[in-house]
Amino acid sequence: MIYREIVHTCSNSEVARAAVDSIGGEFAQRFAADASQRDLSSGAWAAKLVRDFAHRADEVDWHRVVAATHGSDQPILTGLRYILERGVKDATSTPPAWMIAACCAQA
Repeated sequence: MIYREIVHTCSNSEVARAAVDSIGGEFAQRFAADASQRDLSSGAWAAKLVRDFAHRADEVDWHRVVAATHGSDQPILTGLRYILERGVKDATSTPPAWMIAACCAQA
């Protein structure tokens, strides 16, 4: 399936960097800026997000990746973009563990 190919190839930071560059445009620029804020290359950040998604995704998540690729001329890049957009959203909406622990310790 397409999602296996995305995980297999884009878990490698060099392949992930090339894929993000291939997506290009404003997405690649925003993604690279986000990676830079984390002191990571765009490839390392993308590969981490792909691996994280692969570890936590359930069946519904995988179906959404497949659905996102339907009708695409470049299904691997489209599926990767879906995973990365979701990963960035999740990473920015969930506070770091140290912040959660600090809040709980004050209660």
